Amino acid sequence: MSDTNNLIHASSPYLLQHAHNPVNWYEWGAEALEKAKTENKLILVSIGYSACHWCHVMERESFENHEVAEVMNRHFICIKVDREERPDIDQIYMYAIQLMTGSGGWPLNCICLPDQRPIYGGTYFRKNDWINILENVAALWANEPDKAIQYAERLTAGIKDSEKIIPAVKAEEYTHEHLTEIIDPWKRHFDIGYGGYNRAPKFPLPNNWVFLLRYGFLKDDESVFTAVCHTLEEMSRGGIYDQIGGGFARYSVDDKWHVPHFEKMLYDNAQLISLYAEAYQCTKFDSFKQTVVETINWVFEEMTSADGLFYSALDADSEGIEGKFYVWDKSEFDQVLGEDARLIGAYYNITEEGNWEEEQTNILRKTISDDDLLAEFNISAEVLYDKVNSAKEKLLAVRSKRIRPGLDDKCLTAWNGMMIKALADTRQVLNHDLYYQKASAAANFILNHLKSENGGLYRNYKNGKASITGFLDDYAFFIEALIALYEADFDEKWLEEAKLLTDYVIANFTDTDSPMFFYTSAESEDLIARKHEVMDNVIPASNSTMAQNLKQLGLLFDIELYTEKASEMLAAVHLKIKTYGSAYSNWAIQLLNEIYGINEIAITGLETDSIKLALSGHYIPNKITLGGTKSNLPLLKGKQSNETKVYICRNNVCQLPVNTVEDALEYLQ
Repeated sequence: MSDTNNLIHASSPYLLQHAHNPVNWYEWGAEALEKAKTENKLILVSIGYSACHWCHVMERESFENHEVAEVMNRHFICIKVDREERPDIDQIYMYAIQLMTGSGGWPLNCICLPDQRPIYGGTYFRKNDWINILENVAALWANEPDKAIQYAERLTAGIKDSEKIIPAVKAEEYTHEHLTEIIDPWKRHFDIGYGGYNRAPKFPLPNNWVFLLRYGFLKDDESVFTAVCHTLEEMSRGGIYDQIGGGFARYSVDDKWHVPHFEKMLYDNAQLISLYAEAYQCTKFDSFKQTVVETINWVFEEMTSADGLFYSALDADSEGIEGKFYVWDKSEFDQVLGEDARLIGAYYNITEEGNWEEEQTNILRKTISDDDLLAEFNISAEVLYDKVNSAKEKLLAVRSKRIRPGLDDKCLTAWNGMMIKALADTRQVLNHDLYYQKASAAANFILNHLKSENGGLYRNYKNGKASITGFLDDYAFFIEALIALYEADFDEKWLEEAKLLTDYVIANFTDTDSPMFFYTSAESEDLIARKHEVMDNVIPASNSTMAQNLKQLGLLFDIELYTEKASEMLAAVHLKIKTYGSAYSNWAIQLLNEIYGINEIAITGLETDSIKLALSGHYIPNKITLGGTKSNLPLLKGKQSNETKVYICRNNVCQLPVNTVEDALEYLQ
């Protein structure tokens, strides 16, 4: 056998990591699936992603081991899947594992019949347990195939029935009481001390806090509003935030945001940039602005490709040790900072014994208020911030010489959509033109290189190649990005592209039995089930995002089909929101917009840009903005003139035009 397997030709960095395993891995595709059928062999589907710590552990213990590989190769057709490239496959087998074991996660290992139907699986297995399981399931298939087929039939029926969303009989009138029903049980989970929810591990869950920020502001609910601000403050002071390099890790293992799981994902950081920018627009807290700017700088420095697209992830491990790139022992820290070591050590909670007990190393975090430090060291705020900035530069210079964590350099359309939106949002709030330039360059690249001839999107891009048909999240988040770009520059080409992609979704993802869209396109390959993605998680569901896109585009283009579809989708899921608010937070944003109404703000005339800029200094969470001197949009037709005017419309009713932002804001009270 050669030193490489079939994964050597893969586009995914995660699959390429396994290309030298003695396991005879295949990518998911016709060759492997046909081979399983012709040889009547079970399929072993092993799913992970490049920044997954336990995926690397299982590879080291089992997949690099010749004894284990021999068992896997003898009995199974072994298929490796990158869940970020193929979430459609991951969705199905993750649900199978949850039905079998009650929980899921990665690495995900599922054993299937030659026709792809699952019969057994789990997450991480130790080497000896893994060998036992493989031999037992192989024996079952050899000796009692009927029993295996019965398992498969039951599991596949469970997968197909899961998350069935049926149309609501009739959409009810939404009221403030509906919001209270969602919020009251939700509030009980807030961690008053450290922010977030009172549990560990703690995930940032940015979409939860976007909803709660908007609700707290619109409803004037001080307890919710304070919980949001406190959470954002605590996260950005914690170890989950890279204090000297910018950017957030995926979650903290404790309840204090202290010890991160060190991988950094594009999707988390894109959403967190949008969240902190919105929170800054609302509160004008400088620390929120600083977090936004530092995180964007990190994305530009470390996560941006030569094409202007954004990479997927940074690994947790370097040199095989989790977090090694990011942590400091006191002696090295002191050596780098010299006479400022005591002050900056106090600022970042550096101790001799280490604040990460098991490792005797320190994770940089802020545990003391700036005012207490100023008093203790008897210095001015200006001196402190100068010294902190100088220390960051010195620490970064030393850290950059360390062996870096692995970079997952594939570019995914969905996650790029989130990042483009984040940059367009922030450009509006901070008036920073570079952010807009980077956002529009990435969007243009996707439109020019990741669109297929039939008008659909590809999901992935690496080494000049796009190979995977796009999923619903690729469309949902990219359409959302195009709308955000339109609001940044009023160039209607973005909206025209968004409308074309929306029509493509309606044509290729519609489920005639449900108001929800399928996750996979009618043009994707057939799997054992076609699923809907409905619940919001660390990433909002593609259906909730698509529903909001339909609502906005419906208003912008005056297309009733769009707004009606959005209403049907919300009505079908509405009753579920109050049962588990944080898992339906993006749907809850749509509900909020229904109850408070969406302000359609149209700006015309020669001073459009300055009016738009003045407007972005004010926080209006429930709005869409449109404008320009020439337009085909219904709301702007007949309103073009050189004289600058602002029109406020809601629920099909427009107020008289005004000439200043101040007068426009009067209408919004």
